[in-house]
Amino acid sequence: MRFSWDLIQPVMPVPYVPTLGPVRQDDPVHDLFEAVVETAATDRFLPYDKDQRWFETKTERVMADAIEHDRHLTLIPTLAERAGGVVKVHVYGSTPDSLSAGADLARKLAAAHGARQARIVWFLGPDQPEEYARGVGTRVQLKDFTHGPGQAPGARGLEYKELPEPDRFEIFADLMAEDGFAFLYGQMQAGTVGPVLVVLDEGTVAGAIGPMETMNDAAGRSRLLPQYFGVRPDYRGLGYGRTLWRAAMHWGHQHGAAYQLLQTEVGGASDQLCATEGLTSLGFVNQKPV
Repeated sequence: MRFSWDLIQPVMPVPYVPTLGPVRQDDPVHDLFEAVVETAATDRFLPYDKDQRWFETKTERVMADAIEHDRHLTLIPTLAERAGGVVKVHVYGSTPDSLSAGADLARKLAAAHGARQARIVWFLGPDQPEEYARGVGTRVQLKDFTHGPGQAPGARGLEYKELPEPDRFEIFADLMAEDGFAFLYGQMQAGTVGPVLVVLDEGTVAGAIGPMETMNDAAGRSRLLPQYFGVRPDYRGLGYGRTLWRAAMHWGHQHGAAYQLLQTEVGGASDQLCATEGLTSLGFVNQKPV
């Protein structure tokens, strides 16, 4: 499959590549689109795919034979091997019927492949009102380390391995399981991930962010990878989230990261924190079942 980049670029308000996620606007985005299609028939990771830190093989692939690409609309479907199978159709287009065309294709492919879920993914530029993405979207955020990591943390955070009683993290992980910390704790116990930063309140793990890891992108620049990030509900509003965030940014800067890209739930606590910490919004990624 060869893409006509002059057809996709004008209708791609957010630099987002199926199966890879958000990228920088000055990345070789066209080459990335071609690369995910070329590897679609395999279960291997591209060398800059952040998902390889969690899995041994790629569990989501582009359905190359079902791509629709013309002068009005590009639909790129993917199939993920989880939760009984998930078909997503990524919609790059501006015609009034773009989303309905994507929904029709998603339902058709889900039925053909026995997938339990069918979804559409569409994009809005950073100049669009966030109300359009609230409840269905995430904001793509860019932290650029060109001018340093930002303000210093308000208090000292610890690495997990420095905890006086490391077992206390398990309590935190269980309480924050819905935020992914139970899964992360399993990876920490297996020793397969980088450092996790924590903040204590009288010996209790009140919040955590991690794993702290970097990886080169397709252009060879080091990026700080997204982390699990959360504060226990009974310790929110005390500034621990900001402390952890700033500590993570200092870690990234000290370890040579040029930037970080992440996605935050529109209107959520992390979204509001990033806004006050000066991150740049690159736009919105929205999705819903069909």
